[in-house]
Amino acid sequence: MTNTKRAVVVICDGLRADLITPEWTPNLWRLKERFRSFTNHRSVFPSTTRTNAASLATGCYPARHGLEGNAMALEEDGRFEVLSVGPPGFRDRLEKARGRTLTMPTLAERVTGAGWGAVVYSNVSPGAAMFHDPDGHGFIYHRSFSQGPGRAVLDPLGIEHTAAGDTVLTDRFLDEVLIPGGPEYALIWQCEPDHTQHAVALGSPEHLAVIAAADANAGRIADRVEELDPTGENILLLVGSDHGHETTTEIVDLDEVLVAAGLKDGPDSREVAIAPQGTSVTIYLAPEAMEREGAIVEFLMGHPAVGGVIHGADLAKLGMPVGEGVPRIAVTGKVTDAPNEFGVKGGSVAFQGTLKISNNQGCGQHGGLGTYEQSPFAMARGPRYPGGTESADPTSTVDLAPSILRHLGLDHADMDGAPLP
Repeated sequence: MTNTKRAVVVICDGLRADLITPEWTPNLWRLKERFRSFTNHRSVFPSTTRTNAASLATGCYPARHGLEGNAMALEEDGRFEVLSVGPPGFRDRLEKARGRTLTMPTLAERVTGAGWGAVVYSNVSPGAAMFHDPDGHGFIYHRSFSQGPGRAVLDPLGIEHTAAGDTVLTDRFLDEVLIPGGPEYALIWQCEPDHTQHAVALGSPEHLAVIAAADANAGRIADRVEELDPTGENILLLVGSDHGHETTTEIVDLDEVLVAAGLKDGPDSREVAIAPQGTSVTIYLAPEAMEREGAIVEFLMGHPAVGGVIHGADLAKLGMPVGEGVPRIAVTGKVTDAPNEFGVKGGSVAFQGTLKISNNQGCGQHGGLGTYEQSPFAMARGPRYPGGTESADPTSTVDLAPSILRHLGLDHADMDGAPLP
């Protein structure tokens, strides 16, 4: 089956929409004249990279694709183990524990099933890259691992996990993918500005430098696509981010909090398993701890660091699964609209647990439902998207895959999302 249509996706990890300005992101700003912008675009929950990667790949929320956060609890040897999704080995542990990787087909599976090519270039965590195509239908190129069809082992890219690495990644994407006759589906996912945002203050000179680097790479890719397809009729180009960031105002270890409250047996116990997501956590309960759910919810709703507690059937409203062996409770941090020392608004409490993640006071973080972490950006160039226009209709990460499949002429009716308007 031949196809003259192609789809290209560019992700600038963690770049929030309000930081796209003529001064800070001149390339993305000029693209507004040639792209349709989606001004009410949102992340999924948790607003983490790995969850969004799976949602972009499947067009579905976590309830249907099965990847519940940047960290998850899996039942291993009869008890919960809280694991980071980031390491490359998590994929096999997920498959062993649950009998599968993702529970919905990915774009790579659908596109290669039509006889076409699919390739992902990524400089984020190995897990976030892996879950675009965990079962090896197309190609994944990453700094620490690469794989081809059938999960054939390929040489890793060997680039740095920095803005400089993103630039080399972009060079290769331009040279190897954005060429005549290239694959029908191609995605590039830069680690910046997210990687640096976790370690510096939002709006600081260090932060603005990596925003500029990500912006320059996105501009180069957009210009190459326009060279390949001047009319915009054949190549759908989607440019965006997966989530935004909030300034970390406080760091709270919820494992310690629940142990002190008598609601968890001990710091290393697994009957109450806390998976930290940054500015949120998901809580898993073993059968013997199910009766504690109400007490845990009531206690956390009164805790000063907590902004919201979602549990039971209400988790479905966030696109999260409901049942046993999945999170029973989700907790979000208390947020503020106050600016930091560089005038960038938005802050949130971040959470820690027995599984230690990168939380840094006064630096960027995400994972919850705060205004700014839930404000990624999205824009599209293609036959259905007139340049210089905007849509204020609600859109989300899950809407990218249906947009791609519609453009390629493939069915998308089983997805949670819908094509971008």
